[in-house]
Amino acid sequence: QTDLNTWKDMANRTSVKEFILLGFPGTWQFRVSFVVVLALVYTLTVIGNASIIALVWKSSNLHTPMYFFLCNLSFLEIWYTTGVVPKAIGVMLGTSKTISFSVCILQLFFLLSLGSTECFLLSVMAYDRYLAICCPLRYSSLMSSVFSVRLALSSWLGGFLAISLLAFLTSRLTFCGPDVINHFLCDIDSCLALSCSDTWPVELTTFLVSIIVVVASCVVTLVSYMYIISSIMRIQSGHGRKKAFSTCSAHLSVVTIWYGSIMFLYVKQSAQNSLDVNKIVNTFNTMVTPLLNPFIYTLRNKEVKVALGRAFQKK
Repeated sequence: QTDLNTWKDMANRTSVKEFILLGFPGTWQFRVSFVVVLALVYTLTVIGNASIIALVWKSSNLHTPMYFFLCNLSFLEIWYTTGVVPKAIGVMLGTSKTISFSVCILQLFFLLSLGSTECFLLSVMAYDRYLAICCPLRYSSLMSSVFSVRLALSSWLGGFLAISLLAFLTSRLTFCGPDVINHFLCDIDSCLALSCSDTWPVELTTFLVSIIVVVASCVVTLVSYMYIISSIMRIQSGHGRKKAFSTCSAHLSVVTIWYGSIMFLYVKQSAQNSLDVNKIVNTFNTMVTPLLNPFIYTLRNKEVKVALGRAFQKK
């Protein structure tokens, strides 16, 4: 009888091999309109971030650590949105609504790793601005080209290593059905909601990784800006204060948008609540934020605007 019950239990726990992505439900006209918006956002995101990389590459006056980190951020944003939008368009059009379990885990690992890398890059950029404003005379020696490359490589390596354990634990979960993911991508919340095995280890790992990656990098950023603001307030000249603040205002805007959405999504004790709300926030985080970054840095950075003007004059 025990063996029969064990066999029945194993039969009922047949492993799900693929998932169905629900996307955003609605009429055909709504889905087509949404796809048009997605395609436009994706095109502008790729063009905008690629333009920043090309501009920094061509402009010798932008060959500084700050713009080197900005190029890393733009390169990351291109891949971040590429990991989401093409599949989301297929889901909304109904041409590619299924995703295999292995590809689902791969997408989850890819997106979370890039998100973690962005957290580290933003904190590195904040530290760079701290050195530039608080230690201007020693900035060149402290933030050398070799050191800036090491910081960038550490951000990329740390971002992918931080998510490795979480992706591995998620891949070990059992999925018995239903196989419908209430999302347009595979994220950790949706996987936990569908799993029929014990999800507590994954939830705990998600929380701990969030603390290490998001909160720790946010603390570094906040402490850096506390020193930056303190230094700016001690500048006697109003023009000097304005000039100093202009060098970090674009980065501060990006940091505020990014960390606000990230903390809502991942820094919480339970990862299975409010999937519909998470889907909306994820849309903003994975599609709108990468689009805003190049425009924020272009419109709020005088050096970039000058370099853009020179590039257009040459043409």
